[in-house]
Amino acid sequence: MAQKLIQTQAQKLQQLQKLSAQQMLQVKLLEMPLTELEESINAELDDNPALESENPDDMLSESYDGDSPLEHDADSSNSDSDTDSDDAYEAQSEKEERKDEFDQALESIGQDDQMPDYSSDKYGNQDTAEYEEMVYGDTTSFYDKLKEQMDMQNLTDKEKEVMEYLIGSLDDDGLLRKDLDSISDELMIYHNIDVTEKEIEHVLHVLQSFDPAGVGGRSLQECLLLQVKRMPKGVLRKTMEEVFTDYFDEFTKKHWDKIKAGLELNDTQLDTLQQEIRKLNPKPGASMGETEGRNIQQITPDFIVDTNDDGSITFSLNRGHIPELTISPSFTDMIEQYRNHKDKMSRAEKEALFYAKGKVDKAQGFIEAIKQRQHTLIVTMKAIIDIQRQFFLDGDEADLKPMILKDVAERTGLDISTISRVSNVKYAQTKWGIFPLKFFFTDGYTTEDGEELSTRKIKIALQEIIAHEDKKKPLSDEALSKALKEKGFPIARRTVAKYREQFNIPVARLRK
Repeated sequence: MAQKLIQTQAQKLQQLQKLSAQQMLQVKLLEMPLTELEESINAELDDNPALESENPDDMLSESYDGDSPLEHDADSSNSDSDTDSDDAYEAQSEKEERKDEFDQALESIGQDDQMPDYSSDKYGNQDTAEYEEMVYGDTTSFYDKLKEQMDMQNLTDKEKEVMEYLIGSLDDDGLLRKDLDSISDELMIYHNIDVTEKEIEHVLHVLQSFDPAGVGGRSLQECLLLQVKRMPKGVLRKTMEEVFTDYFDEFTKKHWDKIKAGLELNDTQLDTLQQEIRKLNPKPGASMGETEGRNIQQITPDFIVDTNDDGSITFSLNRGHIPELTISPSFTDMIEQYRNHKDKMSRAEKEALFYAKGKVDKAQGFIEAIKQRQHTLIVTMKAIIDIQRQFFLDGDEADLKPMILKDVAERTGLDISTISRVSNVKYAQTKWGIFPLKFFFTDGYTTEDGEELSTRKIKIALQEIIAHEDKKKPLSDEALSKALKEKGFPIARRTVAKYREQFNIPVARLRK
């Protein structure tokens, strides 16, 4: 049974590694932001004479008026010198074989039942709904720069896949909050990548060597230690390592007297130590996400979601300045002419036809990839709205339901990796602001009664309790756990501590 499972997983891996050129094109276009897609279409129009926009004079930089907006009701249910005679004979045979293959290919072009109706193949652009452009700092530069550093490493294909997953699993602070066991399971279940914790840890150590220092730390303690280990060797570095290794609890509680006594430091040494520690960055990811006068990029929403007065929700796919694409009539006419007069054509004419057929096939494949991109985006957004309907109605983050990639994949019939690609790079404009699709994904927590709650909702409740606590008598983690239980969230004390630390909220003693 186990061997059969391993064989099945190996087969799936082989299938994933043998993506067709068409599938690779679809993936590439899917991940492109709207502005980059417009540039890609423009380049394809310049490169392939068989591909045309509806009006060849229209440029992508100009506005385009279509027939009607592509709108979807989120409420409805809805691809080498001959050396001897033997060499000369073989060369001639190969030439004849190529000629036969060429003629057979031309014959297949002329068969009516295999002849696609290229004239009807087009990709239409519709009016886009009005949208806002929101200027963000270089929000993706953190992950992009990590991937740039990854490309400079001597990694195997498998290690690159693991590295990409680790980078994608980092939180906004640049820390890895997931345990390696969970990552191993996710890689197997969602991506068919069989990898051990030891292999993941090896890749993680490579990631932890990247800039900024501290990235990939699995805790604040490891994050700080990673930064200290890059300092020049000496007494100061050794002392800082001791603080974060042997006195980390005292450090988090700011018990400097205990640290001073334990390490036998004088006042000057303690002051120097504190100054150096302040130079460390507890959030290496956030430091690369700040604008600081660097690249400013405009995030154009891929979807425009409208909440109507009657409670219905509709959304449209933002098409930007994408023109209507179609197959060139002159190329289809050439193929049609051969179909009707194939016996009278010269070989030169047939070669021209063969060239035309290749260009037409490429154009058709490009149009199909654009259509597939549109379909994937539409069904993904519809599934998200179906699950997170209440949030789109009231904008209350606490109303976000537990939703993971698998939930959307099951509703759409798409692969989890496809949903992951869409959610990581696409944005939706809503009544409540512009959100990356990954915002709508949240883990779940099952209560003793079997009710599944969003961890986002629990965290919001925790923040509210702390915000309204008596500042003279702040609640301990145990008291916070009891308060959450009274609100219907039976969360353990250690879970409360975990959530509190994620929000950088100090312990009760330091909240006075």
